[in-house]
Order: sequence, then structure tokens, then C-alpha cells
Amino acid sequence: MTRAKPPLPPGVPPLVAGSVLFHAGAAVTFAADWETWPWVLAALAANHAVMTVACVSPRNGLLGPAIARLPAAACDRGEVALTFDDGPDADGTPKVLDILDRYRATASFFCIGSRSARDPGLVREIAARGHFVENHTFRHRYNFAFHLPGGLAAEIGRAQDLLTELTGRAPVFFRPPVGIRAPLLQPALWRFGLSLVTWTRRGYDGLPANPDTVLARLRHGLTAGDILVLHDGGPSGGHAAVQTLPRLLGTIEDRGLRAVSLTHAFAPAIASAAAETVAFGKSPLASA
Repeated sequence: MTRAKPPLPPGVPPLVAGSVLFHAGAAVTFAADWETWPWVLAALAANHAVMTVACVSPRNGLLGPAIARLPAAACDRGEVALTFDDGPDADGTPKVLDILDRYRATASFFCIGSRSARDPGLVREIAARGHFVENHTFRHRYNFAFHLPGGLAAEIGRAQDLLTELTGRAPVFFRPPVGIRAPLLQPALWRFGLSLVTWTRRGYDGLPANPDTVLARLRHGLTAGDILVLHDGGPSGGHAAVQTLPRLLGTIEDRGLRAVSLTHAFAPAIASAAAETVAFGKSPLASA
């Protein structure tokens, strides 16, 4: 059987392309009749509002595929995915790893490249304990969403190369800093064979937070297929995650669920995900 010819790499998302055309039309309208400026300004403001919502709410898929829940097979197995952002952290990450060991749980760690370069042994330790290291950019710049395509590719590619070298495995999942998606992110993800992962629920523990409040956010309505976000590093130093995690894992067990990494949840689809991404220019896991 002859396989279909793969399409060209994905370009500008339709929403972004439409926005560019809309701006061009607005400029033409204003040039033809300057008295239309109130209407033109209002229309541009509405357009920018839509783009802002698409960026800060990446689960909507308006700017490309995004994984917000686990596939049906993982739900049937009663799995929830544990993910940790902003590490590695010399204090928080080892404590998180020890707790995961006690509960025989696995997780996905979205590591920052620059932090990983300063503590490569800790990144290797994450992988050695049976967890999976994923891409969270190299510098974790808060203006990441405003980068042009070259800047996006540089941030992602630099982290991808380093994390692959440290663990012997290329990351297959990506999460942007603070969860804000750049309008032109999708071509860069396609280039590196990455799938964007968002969340079903998160604890908002990236900054110092009350562990009880973090726990309440994560376990309210918790069900199979959820993707949970905690932080083992960053400004909070992983403090809330360390305080929350034992009780969260206890809740998961009490509800008959199992905490796993994204890689475990998507197996066996994960085995061919990178190849399909390269061949067909899409994120195959986003619709799994």
C-alpha cells in the first residue's frame, strides 16, 4: 500500500493569517476614508482581543493542536498524568522524586534548558528514576509568546538539543512558559517533532502558595484522563508541590486512579508520534 504524500510543513495558523489580512483590509479602509477610523479602531481592538484569548487559553486549539486530556485508552485504564514545570531545582526536585518513588508513580518533568545546564546530574536522575524529561524552553522568558519564528525555534531547539544529550531521549512534549502560546508556535513544534501539552487542571503553585489551596484546586472533580500541573522549581522552589504531592497521590489512589507520565499514558501511540509528526506536519497525539 502506497502511503499518501505528506503535505508541506504547517505555516501560519489560519487565525493568524486571517488577522494579518484583516489588518491589511483595515489599513486600506482607513486610507480610502479616514473618517472610518472609529470603526477601524474598534474592529482592530476586537481582533486583538480574540488573538489574546487564543494565546492565553491554548486549550482552545485556535492556534494549533493542543493536548488537554489523556486519550480514551488511558481514561479506560484509570490514569491521570502528573506533570511538573520549571525545574530542575536542587531542593524541590529531589524531594518530589522521593515522594513519587514512595507512591510508585511516574511523571513528566518539563525542564528549563538553562537550569538543566547548571544541574545536569539532576536531569539525569529524573530519567534514571523512570520519569520523562520534556521541553519547557531554554530560558523560560516571560515574553516568549512575543518571539518571532526564529526566536521561538532557537529557544525550543536549544533546550531540545541539551535535554536530548543529557537523557539520551529527545523530548516529545512541549509546554510554553506560564502556559501562554505564541501565535507562530506551531511551525517550530513541527520542526522539532513536539506536541503541545496544556492541562486539565493546575494548582497555580508556580509562585509561593498555600498547599491546602493548591490541593483543593487539583483534586476538585479529579477524574481519569486529567493532566495535572505542579511546579518542582521556579519562584516557589517546589515548596507547595512537595507539601501537596503526598495528599494528592493519596487522593488519586483513593479514587481508584493511577498517576503516570504522559509517555506512559500515550503508549503505544508515543512510539510513532515523532515519525507521524515529521511525515504529516501535525501533532498526532493532540487528537489521540
